[in-house]
Parts: sequence; structure tokens; C-alpha cells
Amino acid sequence: MRYIFGALVFALLITSCKQEKESVPNLPDPYQAGWEGKKVCEVLEDNDHLRVLKCTFPAGVGHEKHYHNPHFGYALKGGTFRMDDAKGIREVSFPTGYSWSKDEVSEHQVLNVGDSTSVFLIIEYK
Repeated sequence: MRYIFGALVFALLITSCKQEKESVPNLPDPYQAGWEGKKVCEVLEDNDHLRVLKCTFPAGVGHEKHYHNPHFGYALKGGTFRMDDAKGIREVSFPTGYSWSKDEVSEHQVLNVGDSTSVFLIIEYK
């Protein structure tokens, strides 16, 4: 009986790890992703509970396709972007002070199509 219980626990762990791995796309995370070989995000804080990124996008600069774990975002300085995600390609504007949150893994690519620099905080939960 003990061996059956151990095998069941092991099978559940393998399944859980496999599902977790499958839920993260084969893409860079927002810190790893950049634009034309240059970083657009810097790490402000990284601890056991969260990672805080500050991402800066001058006009004409984007963020290559990447994934986000569940996170909270805040526009320190808003702007207008062409966004390519699961909803398709569209233009979106983020006013300064705009915030959002995602409870699931997501992926997108963006390009600042406005005429000024935009800056965002991304707070990722661990």
C-alpha cells in the first residue's frame, strides 16, 4: 500500500510539473526580451515574493514577443502602442496613471507608435 501511495504522489508531482511547464510559453520573459538587441526593462526589486520591472519605451521602440506571468502593471508615463496579442493587432493608448492586472500567463509584442517616451512598472507575483 505504501508503494502505491508513493507512486501516486510521484505521478501527481510529474503531472503538476508538466502542466506548469506547458503553461509557460517558449518565449523570453519581459526582462529577457528587449528591442533590436537592447534591454528595455530594468529590475528594481527581486525577492521571494515579487519582481518589479521598470520598462522604458522611447518613440519607435518596442518590446519583442514575450510572456508575462501573473502581474500588475502601472503606467508611470503613458503612451500609444501597437499591440499584437491573443486579441490580434490593434492600437492601444495607456494614459499616465493607468493600471491593469492579469491573473494568468499572457504573451504579446508591442511598439511605441506615439511621439514620446512611455514608462511602465510591471510587478510580477512569484
